[in-house]
Amino acid sequence: MVPDAEFTSYYGRPVIKEPVWKVPDVPGYLFLGGLAGASSVLAAGAQLSGYRELAKVAKAGALGAISLSAVALVNDLGRPKRFVNMLRVFKPSSPMSVGSWLLAAYGPVAGAAAVCEVTGKLPKAGLAATLGAGLLGPGIATYTAALICDTAVPAWHQGYREMPYVFAGSAASAAGGLGLLAVRPRDAQPARDLAVLGATVELIAKRQLLNRLAGTAGQSLAEPYETGTTGAILRLAEFLTAGALAGAVLGGRSRAVSALAGGSLLAASAMTRFGIFQAGMASARDPKYTIVPQRRRREQ
Repeated sequence: MVPDAEFTSYYGRPVIKEPVWKVPDVPGYLFLGGLAGASSVLAAGAQLSGYRELAKVAKAGALGAISLSAVALVNDLGRPKRFVNMLRVFKPSSPMSVGSWLLAAYGPVAGAAAVCEVTGKLPKAGLAATLGAGLLGPGIATYTAALICDTAVPAWHQGYREMPYVFAGSAASAAGGLGLLAVRPRDAQPARDLAVLGATVELIAKRQLLNRLAGTAGQSLAEPYETGTTGAILRLAEFLTAGALAGAVLGGRSRAVSALAGGSLLAASAMTRFGIFQAGMASARDPKYTIVPQRRRREQ
């Protein structure tokens, strides 16, 4: 009797090369970029609807988040010149190229919107900058999903359908959470609405992502998201998101509950980005995540 063959690779080596992106630079870049983009959308909506305190907080949060995101990106690249070199060409088929140009356009307008709001000078220019940042915000919040899914990393690449929705929902819940944390409940209704919408989209999209990876590409591609430390982090993020969603809905008049829900949403969004990053790295290291789904697709 011969036992069933078990999968192995040549000397147990990975089939693809693991990305050399640094931790915590790149997970931080993914989280902070999403927070910045969604905060600009929230700021534009808050200003147009008369929630000036919330608009001020969102604009400052967007500027702070995109500044830290840029620092993390440059630190991962090694030299600022490497980011500048990416602006020498524009390639619509490259998420990295499109993202670089988005960052180059978004940073100045987000900065101008925040500075005009804080200083009270040039209100018309500040409004124009706020609306410009709001228009660019969705792209800033979600282009990183296309960026990681455009790689050969199995757990990212096969999640290309749902990942933009996960990132969009996570970014929206983080921006809404920042508003809930920093603004009084009576002045934070747009932030509450955005947090509820974002958390709902994130939870549904994440479940759809895992179900499809388990059902179409084999359980092996859902495993990196559900096992080990990464699985624990993502489950905790889901728990915090669900709890904060309930708090945002039920604790509309309580400053303490609102602030707790906001902090939980920020923490959950950061953990979601870190968990997705770590799941991708794990799938790149283990050759079975590359070969087994390929064989199943071939058989189908």
